[in-house]
Amino acid sequence: MFHAVGKMKLRNGHMLPREGVERILVRGTNWIGDAVMTLPALSAIRKTYPEARISVLVKPWVADIYQLCPHVDEVILYERPGIHDGKGGIFRLVRELKARNFHLAVCLQNAIEAAIITRLAGIPLRAGYNSDGRGFLLTHAVRRTGAIKKVHQADYYLAMTRALGCADAEGGPYLRLRPEDDGPVEELLLNYGLKAARLLVGFAPGAHYGPAKKWFPERFAVLADRLKDEFQAQIILFGSDADRETTKTIQQAAGRPLIDLAGRTNLRTAVALIARCGLFVSNDSGLMHVAGALNIPTIAIFGSTNPATTAPLGEKSVIIYKGAACSPCLKETCPADFRCMEMIETDEVIGTARDLLCQG
Repeated sequence: MFHAVGKMKLRNGHMLPREGVERILVRGTNWIGDAVMTLPALSAIRKTYPEARISVLVKPWVADIYQLCPHVDEVILYERPGIHDGKGGIFRLVRELKARNFHLAVCLQNAIEAAIITRLAGIPLRAGYNSDGRGFLLTHAVRRTGAIKKVHQADYYLAMTRALGCADAEGGPYLRLRPEDDGPVEELLLNYGLKAARLLVGFAPGAHYGPAKKWFPERFAVLADRLKDEFQAQIILFGSDADRETTKTIQQAAGRPLIDLAGRTNLRTAVALIARCGLFVSNDSGLMHVAGALNIPTIAIFGSTNPATTAPLGEKSVIIYKGAACSPCLKETCPADFRCMEMIETDEVIGTARDLLCQG
């Protein structure tokens, strides 16, 4: 069957066959925000192959994102570090994949490693961008132009699936919680004395990439106090262990107690709790993308990074970005006066929050 597929590739260029593709492996991306921005492309693959079994190979720390995507049937963990470390670990993974007899691999991740693994696993159809010098390892290599690298990341992945002949993606939301996700959230609400009937507002004041992406903790604190005064809001601080210093600073600067959950929940519970929020305020971060994918009213604060390429998905997201002359610099730390964030005043953010909450 797949000898005929090979001939079809020669005639039709990048276009993948529609027939004979029953098991698909997708190599997902490695970071939460990037993973969320691949979900429309997964929707396009699902729409093209509605009867196929779609498995996603990902690192453990983003597995929950793909497990909550309605277009994914199975998540396979790529445990490196862990059991897939080193050459022996890679070949162990290859054997695991080979045993599943995939017909097609779509490498959303840009690295050459993804193409090597799928080639060694004997997957007959291998598609993806020709990035990282891996084009010769793919049967369906899509040229990654300079122009395509400048579009929004969701469109970047959709351009690949479109070039491969996939249907257009369905609209969101691209994350779908399950009934079993309710229990941990209800327990958290109870433990912290949060009232489900009152407005929940989530803050994600951290940023994995570096401090240049972070709005000032003191301004988050003022925002928290004003939301409490105007809307009787219950404020939840989200983040990882690495964000604990930032959330502690906000807690100390705020005039009222806040609920600090940084480092205290796993990703899946955090997603389920964000889904209960009436408003989410975030720096450019992975959780910002989660809120957007859930179509939660979201205020996304941008400084050193470019909202044209990494704005959150979702129809209820509002970007606050001042476009300073030096922005987007894409630096981890600001080498100058941090004007891109200095220009974003608390009054503007509270006004935007007020507009979103009144619309809801």
